[in-house]
Amino acid sequence: ALIRELHEELGIDTEASCLAPLTFASHAYEDFHLLMPLFVCRKWEGVPHAREGQALAWAKPQALRDYPMPPADLPLIPILRDWL
Repeated sequence: ALIRELHEELGIDTEASCLAPLTFASHAYEDFHLLMPLFVCRKWEGVPHAREGQALAWAKPQALRDYPMPPADLPLIPILRDWL
């Protein structure tokens, strides 16, 4: 499903062997609880571009907090900064 989503939303192609789980985020919203895995994609073909109206930008790890994001994504920032 992740490979298909990367193609549909970003226009890139990859293989399962190029994906690795890094961590996950757990966040309680008012009406549901979200458990969201974060994967690293080590290799892909194509140039990522927003295909479904979302904004897309390459950002330095220390600048991630400057971008608007849902509350569930915020705990992932320190992990990404350390990993990148």
